[in-house]
Amino acid sequence: MSMRPLEHDRRYGELDQVVRVHLGQPADDTPERRSRALDAYLRVTWHTRPWAIAEAERQLREYGRNPPGRIRHQLGEFYAIPDTGMPQSDIGDWLAVLADHLRESIEEGDVPEPSSPQTHWEWHARFPETAQLLGGWFWQDIVDEFPDHDAAVADYTASTDAQVVARLVGELHELLALPLDEGDYALAAAELGMEVGPPEPSSHGAWFQSVAATLAGG
Repeated sequence: MSMRPLEHDRRYGELDQVVRVHLGQPADDTPERRSRALDAYLRVTWHTRPWAIAEAERQLREYGRNPPGRIRHQLGEFYAIPDTGMPQSDIGDWLAVLADHLRESIEEGDVPEPSSPQTHWEWHARFPETAQLLGGWFWQDIVDEFPDHDAAVADYTASTDAQVVARLVGELHELLALPLDEGDYALAAAELGMEVGPPEPSSHGAWFQSVAATLAGG
């Protein structure tokens, strides 16, 4: 019988977060050095859910010590580690290394320095509502749905709770406060799901400013 969502989250929810930050990134954590992906997890989680790091450390260590067998995987009774490109035989040792780094971060207060997002996961973790707008309204077929970018933003505003719109405004201001150049803004838009360019003649940065001003004034 497959696990129910509550059981999954209690036993593996934070483990899943730590593993997924490594998807598309080198899982090159060593006993001496954290990977860029694990730094991204710590940078976000220390800021938003610091208590979750200890839970992640516990879940990682427990899973590494008692990995499920093949039969229980097939029955869906255990969490299956997503493919990080690492050989299955090395997973247990890798999880132990991750757990050691999380414990050290807590005990030593070793928090990564603030920076712009460094991974796809971190972009979405820090700017979830921006990703909802860009990925949900600015896909390749936008021209079939809306006459222009302003109409798409208006549709988002009309269909979204005002408190959530306010959250998006805050995210856009945070994005604009990062030390980014225009190439970085284009990268941010792509990472957050935007499949079209900004309206001409605006740059990505200028358009983000315009959207923030429009939503704040609405």
